[in-house]
Amino acid sequence: METLTQFLIDWGYWGLFFSALIAGSIVPFSSEAVMLVLVHMGLDPVLCVVSAASGNTLGGMSCYWIGTLGKTEWITRLGVSTRQLARARRFLAGRGALMGFFAFLPTIGEAVAIVLGLMRSNAWLTGVSMLAGKALRYAVILASFEGVATLF
Repeated sequence: METLTQFLIDWGYWGLFFSALIAGSIVPFSSEAVMLVLVHMGLDPVLCVVSAASGNTLGGMSCYWIGTLGKTEWITRLGVSTRQLARARRFLAGRGALMGFFAFLPTIGEAVAIVLGLMRSNAWLTGVSMLAGKALRYAVILASFEGVATLF
């Protein structure tokens, strides 16, 4: 994992984009660590947030696409439990594509995107709301890190 992380860091903004894409899909990965290292190395924080949010949204939309396939059995084989799917369905019941904003949540974020795909929510609206949530999360993580770093 360290080798992959180092490779992605060496690629700068593109490496951050790909690490976020991986993290946004069903594969567990920490794109936040890559972003923090790159900002610490001197890369522009705004471009890092844009790269990370864009990649993570694309990864989240891959989960949405998996949901459009409509086979719960396939989804559970990919590592999303039926319990996570049930929680996401209850969370999204009666709401719409704007709930894609909450795809940044740990544990159920992928399930939220998958259930939105199962529900056939508006893909564009889902993508835009997902981008907003993920950008906000990366900005908060970066601001928190920068605030804590100034203490030392």
